[in-house]
Amino acid sequence: MTELPKKTLRIGFVGSGFIAHFHLKSMVGVRNVEVTGVYSRSAEKRARFAAEVTALELGECRSHASLEDLLSADDVDAIWILSPNYTRLDVMRALHAAVKAGRSKIFAVACEKPLARTVGEAREMLRLVEDAGLNHGYLENQVFATPVLRGKEIIWRRAALTTGRPYLARAAEEHSGPHEPWFWQGDKQGGGVLSDMMCHSVEVARHLLTEPGKPRNSLTVKAVNGTVANLKWTRPHYADQLASRFGREVDYRNHPSEDFARATVTLADEEGNDLMIEATTSWAYVGAGLRIQLELLGPEYALEYSSLNTGLKIFMSRAVHGSEGEDLVEKQNAEQGLMPVLEDEAGVYGYTDENRHMVECFRKGERPIETFEDGLAVVEMLMGLYLSAERGETIRFPAPELEDYVPVVARRE
Repeated sequence: MTELPKKTLRIGFVGSGFIAHFHLKSMVGVRNVEVTGVYSRSAEKRARFAAEVTALELGECRSHASLEDLLSADDVDAIWILSPNYTRLDVMRALHAAVKAGRSKIFAVACEKPLARTVGEAREMLRLVEDAGLNHGYLENQVFATPVLRGKEIIWRRAALTTGRPYLARAAEEHSGPHEPWFWQGDKQGGGVLSDMMCHSVEVARHLLTEPGKPRNSLTVKAVNGTVANLKWTRPHYADQLASRFGREVDYRNHPSEDFARATVTLADEEGNDLMIEATTSWAYVGAGLRIQLELLGPEYALEYSSLNTGLKIFMSRAVHGSEGEDLVEKQNAEQGLMPVLEDEAGVYGYTDENRHMVECFRKGERPIETFEDGLAVVEMLMGLYLSAERGETIRFPAPELEDYVPVVARRE
């Protein structure tokens, strides 16, 4: 039996790709933590990840050649599941088996968004983590974004307290497309941009509408209505561009996933009042880089935020030449002109506060504010939106037909 609180939480990473490095950078701002292990399929990526842990002075990180080795390591207390969507249930099954058999001393697990590709998978993730007796956290970084934390606190403390709760949340996230080929493959990712990015938008909106101190399920989903479209990447020129970048496994001429999605979610608060979420997401946005826009509206107030309206901007003329990169903002699309700069992406996007919260909750044996239960609720909304788009009608909740539902693009039809 693990004695809590632990002085230092020792984390093992499953996955060593783009998002794993984002989480790792954010750990510099987290106390009482060490990154002691990593497993992924690529030995080269594992070695690079372990070297970065050393460079950041976050502990002595061992590269494990198998998942089982990582799960049975004596110096790992908690697992961060950051591997591709189609691997996460298998990782959770392996962790469950290792803990139940006494081969693992791990007592907590956090999983990157979305929790799973379908409601059935998400429900199994929750069943496994509860059966293994593990503390669990759902890694939805936008809930912990610094403008969200500060804005929600002010709105609910000053405005909602005197004039009434907020009733409408809008969220939008857009960029020019994912980094890795599996994101573009509907069966592996679970869908397209709706699965990849709408999970952020519906949950940060639901969080903003939730009264501080109350669980997310204090709001009840009544109905969802969704639209999906292929606006850019199915055009022959861009479909060929994807094939050139990622090879034959990404075939948008014959097997595209949606690059635009719109959602309307109707909820009810504890008094039965209607609340609304409006959300849009896109892989077809070409601007300075990743753009997140949030609004929260109530009877006598409004909150607005846009991630590209930064305080720091840099101008570079045509005479400035250099290699392409993402050193100014994630998903950067240009190297010249007037460019917004996010001076602390890990902090602004919420990764630092997210990981600080998870580490402290796991270390002390407390329940995080985002758990696998919330991850399941998000997947239920996403699947409802996919089914709504497929049928061309609003889906009323509860919707038992979502239990076995697989989106069209994930069925490869």
